[in-house]
Amino acid sequence: MYMHGERHVGAVMPGSDEDLARRLAMASPSDTARGMFLRSTLDAVRCLGDESAVRDCQRAGGEDKLVDFFIYPVSSNLRMLFSAARLLEDRCGGLDEALRALGYRAADNFLSSAAGMALLLLANGDVKRLVDHLPSTYRASVSFGTRTMVWTGPTRCRLTMCHEFMPYPFHEGVLMGVLDKANARDVRVRGQQLSTLESEYEVSWES
Repeated sequence: MYMHGERHVGAVMPGSDEDLARRLAMASPSDTARGMFLRSTLDAVRCLGDESAVRDCQRAGGEDKLVDFFIYPVSSNLRMLFSAARLLEDRCGGLDEALRALGYRAADNFLSSAAGMALLLLANGDVKRLVDHLPSTYRASVSFGTRTMVWTGPTRCRLTMCHEFMPYPFHEGVLMGVLDKANARDVRVRGQQLSTLESEYEVSWES
């Protein structure tokens, strides 16, 4: 279950042109992400059954061919993600929901990869152990940002992301996707955007 997220005072709507412009302005060539995340965005758009939309989204990212474990500029990832969110907006019921759907798809793609399956094997069915490994998993997937986990109960934690380029609804979808794959019950994820590149997430489930 997604709980209603929040934006900090003066924040712009996630997925808007202004939001994209702010994030792109803060990106440097050293900020990169694995190709699997860009490909998962295209896969989500492909579900619409419209290959012209896929090509539009790919052109927005400026990458002709994507290889899962190659690295790509986060600026390409951002342009592709925001383009996809707009294409999916009507079907999903809004930009926030489109971004969540794209995050969920990204989690599914990652956990179906060799690295993702290794993570699930390492967790060995223990949801808490899986969640504990999320900060290190992010570090292996992108070159930017820091993630801090604080446990507030046996099945409840707060995850803070700093210098993180994707908007908070996207990461709500990622977290929900990971926990669903781990067969966690009654999952609740609530994110909030603290600043353009800083967000916080309250995550809980039933044991």
